[in-house]
Amino acid sequence: MDVFHEKQIILKLQDEFPLVPEPYKKIADDIGIPEKELLDYITELKNNKTLRRIGAVLNHRTAGFPANAMVAWVVPAERIKEVSDIMISIPQVSHCYEREVLKNWNYNIYTMIHSVSFELCDKLIKQISQMTNINNYEVLYSTKELKKSSMVYSGI
Repeated sequence: MDVFHEKQIILKLQDEFPLVPEPYKKIADDIGIPEKELLDYITELKNNKTLRRIGAVLNHRTAGFPANAMVAWVVPAERIKEVSDIMISIPQVSHCYEREVLKNWNYNIYTMIHSVSFELCDKLIKQISQMTNINNYEVLYSTKELKKSSMVYSGI
């Protein structure tokens, strides 16, 4: 792949994702390369860890979910896979990830939970606690929507 097309791909991937049935074909067409070449290059970027992920950014409140909570859980190391599998099976859980335990903060699993009301969100958190038998957790409700943006490379 030549440098010109590499730069074009990176610029396109950080832009708004095309809302069409074949978004990668649209990106490839815009750049002027075959879709397979684009997909091969994206795979290469992921394999060499230059690209971590391609993901959607959703404004939860605008989408009708005013109750948004990050829940920090204390999950025993030997149960992380089992518990996280249960958590990610819940449609209202958009994120579930492990973080290093800190000196004064012993939580290691974090979930983002979205609901139409705080009452329903609290009920769902309690259900997850019962389903996983994890009772040590903290609920941190979002108080405002912050601007969500990714790093943008403009000088390439």
